[in-house]
Amino acid sequence: MSQEMPIAGTADAAPIEDEARSPYVTAFGRGLAVIRCFSESQPTLTIAEVARLTGLNRATARRFLHTLEADGYATNDNGRYSLRPTILDLGYSYLSTMSVDQTLQAELHELAENLHESCSAGVLDGHDVVFVARALTSFPRIMTLALRVGTRIPAYLTALGRVLLADLTEAQLEEYLKTAALHRETERTITDPGELARTLAMVKEQGYCAMDQEIETGICAIAVPLRQANRPTMAISVAAHASRTSITTLEREYLPALQATGREIERILQMRN
Repeated sequence: MSQEMPIAGTADAAPIEDEARSPYVTAFGRGLAVIRCFSESQPTLTIAEVARLTGLNRATARRFLHTLEADGYATNDNGRYSLRPTILDLGYSYLSTMSVDQTLQAELHELAENLHESCSAGVLDGHDVVFVARALTSFPRIMTLALRVGTRIPAYLTALGRVLLADLTEAQLEEYLKTAALHRETERTITDPGELARTLAMVKEQGYCAMDQEIETGICAIAVPLRQANRPTMAISVAAHASRTSITTLEREYLPALQATGREIERILQMRN
């Protein structure tokens, strides 16, 4: 079993004089690290577990957990802490600053209903794409890939992520390819940095990304970037099951509708600005 490493940026002690000169607020960083400990695989944690995962001592971990509990962001059940739904307020604060949440959700919902497929929007955050909106069709569909707002997936594994990676500067993309861990999820997953770079160059040239069963067998998707001030700020996508929808169908039938939705969202955002 591999040893778990403390979350970055959570050293438990720092010289007071160094912290006074630094713009980084160590205590705030530690608190965020405590929040990030909780995950789908670890929804409840003890003080000792939080201390181990963050590298904090137990007394410090206890104070942060008690603060989260006192402010309504966590709950304590016989010594096991878990986050409360209130923690979503932090994420919604980000979405509200984007000024696109309602527009984005309405347009994605209409697209999902028209295509009878699920639609998503995501932004690039480091090596991951983070889903910021989802729209499911009311038409019965079987999709094994469970996604929701806030889900993080390695960017290279998603059509959303690839259209955003394709627009990175040469230096940014070079750094990404050097540092990203490219794991094989299916026999079709691209794991060679050189091949991924060539694929991203093609994505940039054509202005969209279509993926065929690289993230999961049976799942294909197509995505386009949304641009503000001529720069991609996020991307939107349509996902379908490969048993009923081919890449050819995605490109011939779904892509025009996806591009039209993207242009409409961009138009509305431009009017707001």
